[in-house]
Amino acid sequence: MIEKKRWLLITFHTTSEAMAMEQRCQEAGLAGRLIPVPRTITADCGLAWRAELSLRPQLEALTQSMDVAGYYELEL
Repeated sequence: MIEKKRWLLITFHTTSEAMAMEQRCQEAGLAGRLIPVPRTITADCGLAWRAELSLRPQLEALTQSMDVAGYYELEL
């Protein structure tokens, strides 16, 4: 059985914001990836950025000027 892990998920109102997040994180050297939004939460665009919980302060700073729908901590 695959062991679940707790992750930070950031959701967006638009797909373009989700894609911009991917670009910004690559440029800043912050690990993570785009995933489909889990059914337990909702997002307008259907994409979420998944990253380690420890990166939350850096990611919140990076997304201050972005149209973020929400920050979630989920076991996936």
